[in-house]
Amino acid sequence: MQFIIHQKSDWQKVADSILPEFKNNILLLKGNLGAGKTTFTQFLIKNLGSEDEVSSPTYSIVNEYNSPKGKIFHFDLYRLKNIDEVYDIGIEEYLDNSYLCIIEWPEVYEAELQGLNFHTMTIENTGESREISFD
Repeated sequence: MQFIIHQKSDWQKVADSILPEFKNNILLLKGNLGAGKTTFTQFLIKNLGSEDEVSSPTYSIVNEYNSPKGKIFHFDLYRLKNIDEVYDIGIEEYLDNSYLCIIEWPEVYEAELQGLNFHTMTIENTGESREISFD
């Protein structure tokens, strides 16, 4: 699926469109700084019925949200330098005990996901818009 975002409210259409497509509990979010990964996550978590305030997990590494369907964990792996640091935060326990895990900056962990089913969303900031691909 492909989308183009011109304004913040367009994120709602993206969330509405991809939610019915979710078949796995892991979503990898890729994109440069300021691309809109956390903004998208805010819309997605609200669509899942959570009333929690959604913020970037840049410093906490993982934020937890409640939803009627179960726990949602939102990771930011940007500051982690190697796979050992990812395992040190207990990522496997989160993956095993969640309705959904959203992972920003997944590159440090992505090779470990081989054999698992997950979705990937890539957001490219073109300056005038955001181009999104979801699979």
